[in-house]
Amino acid sequence: MNKKITIDNYLDNHYIHRSNWLRAAVLGANDGIISISSLAIGIAAASATREPTVLATVAGLVAGALSMAAGEYVSVSSQTDTEKADIEREKIELKEMPEEELNILAQIYEKRGLKKETAKQVAIELTEKDALGTHIRDELGINEISQANPIQAALASGASFTVGGILPLLVVFFAPVKGMEYWLYGFTIIFLIILGTTSAKTGGSSIKKAILRITIWGTIAMVLSALVGYLFGVNV
Repeated sequence: MNKKITIDNYLDNHYIHRSNWLRAAVLGANDGIISISSLAIGIAAASATREPTVLATVAGLVAGALSMAAGEYVSVSSQTDTEKADIEREKIELKEMPEEELNILAQIYEKRGLKKETAKQVAIELTEKDALGTHIRDELGINEISQANPIQAALASGASFTVGGILPLLVVFFAPVKGMEYWLYGFTIIFLIILGTTSAKTGGSSIKKAILRITIWGTIAMVLSALVGYLFGVNV
């Protein structure tokens, strides 16, 4: 029996409400896999033993996870602060120039396709119901779905970087020292394909496009890192 669609559950079959945490998680995991693999490949290309690669990989994993979490928190917090500042400004404008704000709201609805009279009436009714909430949503474009949570984004980013970075670290631990960079590259491509597939399914987008996008850029990063290792590295 099909579930009846209501205002409370209509987003259940959509993916947009996942966009904030999904973006941070995919970015973190992708960065963890590619950056740690690239680092390990660069060191492995210039090393004859396993220890330098393990040490560099572990250090890169810890530093990278903390950096990703802190960077995501600062970035999203800045976005949130900007949104709050705009909301405070909107409060002042509604108090000082309510008629102008009402006209702006009506113009917004008119541009969306409503007739001028209808747009004006909708603006009046919504303003009477919740003036600030209406302007925040329709004038500033801020809503519950688009609003980011700094803590959630930081945790998702840091945790996903750690998970992503652990995968190439396992390869470093268990792959043969000779030719380790090739093992790293091969397994990293597999990890990226899995990540691309998972993120595409979670976000409801094209799996093929996600895999191509993530593997092409990952390959470029790893090839350049290996090249640097070969050109500037010394055997240790």
